[in-house]
Amino acid sequence: MLDRRYVADHVDLVTANCRNRGSSADVPKFAELDRLRRQLQADVDRLQHEAGQVSKSIATAADTAQREARKAEGRRLREEVTAMDARLTAITFESEEILRAIPNLTHPSAPLGGEDAAVEVRRGRTPVKEFDFQPVDHVELGKRLSLFDFDAGARVAGHGFYFLTNDAVLLELALQKYAIDLLMRENFTVMTTPDVARDTILEGTGFMPRGPETQIYSITGTDLSLVATAEITLGGAMAERIFESHELPLKICGISHCFRTEAGAHGRATRGLYRVHQFTKVEMFAFTLPAQSDGMHAYLLDLECALFDGLGIPYRVIDTASGDLGGPAYRKFDLEAWMPGRGAAGEWGEVTSTSNCTDYQARRLSIRYRNSGEKGTSEKKTSFVHTLNGTAIAISRAIIAIVENYQCADGTVVVPEALVPWVGKKKIEMRITR
Repeated sequence: MLDRRYVADHVDLVTANCRNRGSSADVPKFAELDRLRRQLQADVDRLQHEAGQVSKSIATAADTAQREARKAEGRRLREEVTAMDARLTAITFESEEILRAIPNLTHPSAPLGGEDAAVEVRRGRTPVKEFDFQPVDHVELGKRLSLFDFDAGARVAGHGFYFLTNDAVLLELALQKYAIDLLMRENFTVMTTPDVARDTILEGTGFMPRGPETQIYSITGTDLSLVATAEITLGGAMAERIFESHELPLKICGISHCFRTEAGAHGRATRGLYRVHQFTKVEMFAFTLPAQSDGMHAYLLDLECALFDGLGIPYRVIDTASGDLGGPAYRKFDLEAWMPGRGAAGEWGEVTSTSNCTDYQARRLSIRYRNSGEKGTSEKKTSFVHTLNGTAIAISRAIIAIVENYQCADGTVVVPEALVPWVGKKKIEMRITR
């Protein structure tokens, strides 16, 4: 979340930012509540001081009558403090609810507007392939090559779930190893993460674990939810941590399952693996000093590009527009891969994204750093870190991009050269059952 004093002092700027991002957060109301909160806090502090002075004076009372009068005054002051404290608590809670709904500020270079206002920044090394036959989508290829079983997934768990089978399983494992090997060379700490997290951690990273608009699966009777991304668990792993400045930047990556309700999703984009309720993802996460975060954001984007250039997948980089940013993101870049089976003539489809969340998540998760090594700096003085996240590989969508771009006229699929060592073959062909 944003600093409350900053919001109260920049109402017009924050209100305009909310409007650009499609947020209905009532910033003027927050500012008024915050003014009342500060005034009430000052009144509570004053009354508590007065009550303390009265309490001390009881022992020096001249007689019983004066002593009883001072006791009565002390009780009156304490009752007034209790009533005022209750009002302060209610106003603080109401203002916090609004503050948590206010999105992060937006990078001045990010395009303004909705999804259609996004700007293409650049394209990858691999050009869009011109087929000399009519390409089909991954669902049809999956049927021919026995790669997916959507019917079994629906029987077991409902629409939007699936089984990967045969060579698709090898592709999933190969993609994980491919991404992890690159990230280990880049000195990322590698983790597997829990598939569940406390609701406080989800809220801290900017996800809404409960309520009618949530995309999160919650576990009834607990304070746990299934994670939509390892961003939640990787960020939450450092909650309430105080780093020494020399420990930053810290780069970690995690393999996790991701669970999303995809409520309201419909149409062609839901076909097959593109928009599903569960998938595996390798996620990058970084904790940095504020001055490091822009450079780290560019670095994470370069890693995403390197991964898809290495796979030989055509893609474009999109600078996401303000109205399409998630609440925590200050700026976000998406990689959209060319998917020749989407639509009548192929379409771009998002495969990765990377976001600079500045100190928005760190404030909610209380993650700080200390410049204890600097001359004249108090060891107790801390500031909030910046957090960044980026998808290395979202397995289901990467598989779509691979099988659709590497399909051949005879119905087989060539395995990208980078994955051959782990898949164990150069081509995926129809399986012959005996």
